[in-house]
Amino acid sequence: MLKIGDKAPDFKLLSDSGREVTLKKLKGHKVVLYFYPKDNTSGCTKEACDFKDSIKIFEKKETVVIGVSKDSVESHKNFKSKFELPFTLLSDESAKMLKDYGVWKEKSMYGRKYMGIERSTFLIDEKGKIREIWNNVKVPGHIEDILSKI
Repeated sequence: MLKIGDKAPDFKLLSDSGREVTLKKLKGHKVVLYFYPKDNTSGCTKEACDFKDSIKIFEKKETVVIGVSKDSVESHKNFKSKFELPFTLLSDESAKMLKDYGVWKEKSMYGRKYMGIERSTFLIDEKGKIREIWNNVKVPGHIEDILSKI
């Protein structure tokens, strides 16, 4: 289980544009890495649009915003285009990064158990260390909470 002060696990994933993104290449920048369950679902769309609406503030704070889910690059491309999202979405179809960050969890809906992403956010500093962790995120008010910690 990752905790504040830990070195954030590196990753190598494809973005919505098909470009390879690694944490190592983001060194020197603050990074908000947010994990969400599924493109084009109500809570995930609301969260993405909240980030979009505040992107100028994140940029002023010299912070990169990146969304991650298990959806395909093509799904991300469509989601990003549909909602005009001004930040990168990463595809982790293998769930390796999701497991490395501890957000791939057993969930339950209507009594049925399944594996899925627990909505979570990590604030990573310029040196690659975890500065804040939000688990089991509730979307309303989340952006303000993140911004208060940067």
